[in-house]
Amino acid sequence: MPWSLKPFANLLPSAKSWAKILGRGALHADDLYDAIMAQARLPIYYQTLGIPDTLEGRFSILTLHLFAVFRRLKGGGAEATATAQALADRFVADMDTVLREIGVGDLAVPKKVRKLVAGGANLIDGYDRAVAAGGQALETAIADGLPLDEAEARAASAKLIPYVNALLEDLKAQPIEEICAGRIGFPEIPGERGS
Repeated sequence: MPWSLKPFANLLPSAKSWAKILGRGALHADDLYDAIMAQARLPIYYQTLGIPDTLEGRFSILTLHLFAVFRRLKGGGAEATATAQALADRFVADMDTVLREIGVGDLAVPKKVRKLVAGGANLIDGYDRAVAAGGQALETAIADGLPLDEAEARAASAKLIPYVNALLEDLKAQPIEEICAGRIGFPEIPGERGS
């Protein structure tokens, strides 16, 4: 007689129970992360805006998008907090997967994930402080976080900052409930349609 795990399924919380435990938004964090990841993978960043098409370059763009979404979720209530935490957890799991896919040994993965996550958190914190400071602080913080020499980083940041500012403004206009439900929109990237 084959084994079945079906009897154990009744022991697990239902989707409604998980929604009460985690907050509804947490159930859609995967959809939100996938949308952010799809946006961060667009070729325009790497082909037009001067971001290197490397793991480090892609990490920088992903982190920049996560910053914008986390900033929007901040102070948005329990559902937004649960979504932000689930989004952060998904980011950590994704970094683990990426490191394993590129051949990092099992014993080294946790240490490298911690290093990546700490680096991402430092970038996000720096971006957040830069927005609070105003002026050109965000453009400088973005340049400082790019894996380029100083002149190239400044040039790439100057091309990227109009999009980042538009993203921050665009996210303010999007209902927090929609973002928590995994539905998010992104503004057009300068140069995307010949602009």
